[in-house]
Amino acid sequence: MKLLHLSDLHLGKRVNGFSMIEDQKYILAQILSIVGTEKADGVIVAGDIYDKPVPPAEAVQVFDRFLTDLADLRVPVFLVGGNHDSAERIAFGAQLMRKEGIYISPVYEGKVEPVRLRDEYGEINIYLLPFLRPAVVRHAFEEEEISSYQDALQAAVAHMAVDTRVRNVLAAHQFVTGAKRCESEEISVGGLDNVDGSVFDAFDYVALGHIHSPQKIGRETMRYCGSPLKYSFSEAAQEKSAVLVELREKGTVLVRMIPLVPLRDMRKIRGSYMEVTARSFYQGSNTDDYIQATLTDEEDILDGMQKLRVIYPNLMRLEYDNRRTREEKRLEIVPDAEQKSELELFEEFYERQNNQPMSKEQQAYAANLIRKLLEKA
Repeated sequence: MKLLHLSDLHLGKRVNGFSMIEDQKYILAQILSIVGTEKADGVIVAGDIYDKPVPPAEAVQVFDRFLTDLADLRVPVFLVGGNHDSAERIAFGAQLMRKEGIYISPVYEGKVEPVRLRDEYGEINIYLLPFLRPAVVRHAFEEEEISSYQDALQAAVAHMAVDTRVRNVLAAHQFVTGAKRCESEEISVGGLDNVDGSVFDAFDYVALGHIHSPQKIGRETMRYCGSPLKYSFSEAAQEKSAVLVELREKGTVLVRMIPLVPLRDMRKIRGSYMEVTARSFYQGSNTDDYIQATLTDEEDILDGMQKLRVIYPNLMRLEYDNRRTREEKRLEIVPDAEQKSELELFEEFYERQNNQPMSKEQQAYAANLIRKLLEKA
């Protein structure tokens, strides 16, 4: 059985003020072509279907067309809600859509029933686990002590009663420890949303969503496929792809990355104003791409953004790298900020403001407050 693993469509997203809907239509059409060419037996969408809990009407229409086209091809679809989705809105009409082979994770109430399929090798169970916060799982299992994302996912998986004698696939939308993040993702305070990958050991393949960079986590068969499009310039060097998963007999899972080619790429260019506007600089490149331009001129260019958009109409960001900006960066950047948790950064801020470190009691209070804020987010 072949399953195409997708996630993080973020339909309706705007990047630096630019609507991505045309690019999203283009990439979904390409995905439909891949489904046909590869003769996929099913499509998994592992969360963040939309960019907002209440998506714009055009985004809903685009996804409706995508699902309708897959249903016309008689290709089953397995959907889970992500942290950007509204669980209730995603689950609307789920029972009706099951009749057309569209399987959607319901609002989580403690029970996850698998979708049962069969092929020449026997039974395959596909479990659909939407994005879960500890508070949601605590409500379902009030008798259990659940204080972290790790506790929540362990409880949720334990109550699935997975039969490891057959092949099992999980679609989930969580942050697994060790995954590399991008700027376009929603960052949780202090990394408290981390879940250890061992929670998912019972599954032959784990189709993850939430992280926009394609990557495996610990094993080849637990993967983030990444977003199908680049949504930040931190992803400019990435090659986006869909993951084709082929399940054979129990214990044999083949994984293949299928490249996705965007309508417009997202690129960084760098040089003086004269260099980036010179015909020899941009000739041969796609000037319709989404561009971040870094100018190295010592003086700012008057109306630089408007002037550069004559050549690069989709210029999203204009920056300068010169003596002035380098001096500002030295003043502003906290050393190793990206490697520090939110709690560590808050402790440093407190110490600078008060000329003394936080007490143990203050540290414990701050950590607990951060955790509570995360659960309510």
